[in-house]
Amino acid sequence: LLHKTAIFYYSRDRKGERPQTHLANYFGILQADAYDGYNKLYAAERKPGPILEAACWAHARRPFFVMADIDANVRRKAAGKKEIPLSPIAMEIVRRIDALFEIERSINSKSAQERLAVRRASSRPLVDALESYMREQLAKLSRGHDLAKAMQYMLKRWPAFTLFLDDGRVCVSNNAAERGLRGIALGRKSWLFCGSDRGGERAAAMYGLIVTAKMNGVDPQAWLADVLARIAAHPAHRLDELLPWNWSQKDKAAPALAA
Repeated sequence: LLHKTAIFYYSRDRKGERPQTHLANYFGILQADAYDGYNKLYAAERKPGPILEAACWAHARRPFFVMADIDANVRRKAAGKKEIPLSPIAMEIVRRIDALFEIERSINSKSAQERLAVRRASSRPLVDALESYMREQLAKLSRGHDLAKAMQYMLKRWPAFTLFLDDGRVCVSNNAAERGLRGIALGRKSWLFCGSDRGGERAAAMYGLIVTAKMNGVDPQAWLADVLARIAAHPAHRLDELLPWNWSQKDKAAPALAA
């Protein structure tokens, strides 16, 4: 049985060696943006095995949406600001990507096999048509055009963007990870410093516990308060009982049984 788990790592900078160290023993799927620091993880000769890159459609959509956001232009005009030139091509690409996300919403809670079947039947024709449309439009644009750059970002990584069509485990975006990081991104503006590298590592461990609790539908504050109060007397060989997916608030009043 697989459980939803979040793991956070602390590093003092964004060098590529950091994710390479964090994921040194991992092979499987990595859903992420196109950060260059991940590139060595995707090498075919990597040990213990290559990591399959799954690109994020939400990241890909953003630059097109900027050039297609009618509502934003209405707000800018009302505020007396200069309007952003809108692109019919960008609008069409956003419309097509949104159709993929609509399919994903309909299969959100399905098994990997069920998701894959729907994607092959419904999503693949849309993706193939989108690729053809972008290549057709790209041939008409100058290389330095913002729209061309946004299309090249996707087309250069097309196998990573289409991996979800061949593997039902893959999501179309890494929005779940970004939502998990949102509180940290907002909070660090107030917290500013962890104080030391050790403090950063401890903070990362706490973030992992808190987000894991949330992912399993458990109130992090109630869970942490209860576990911290009980853990000293809890049998070491039964610590798994206190994991978020095994814990429930009704256990709070039950004393730990003797080993």
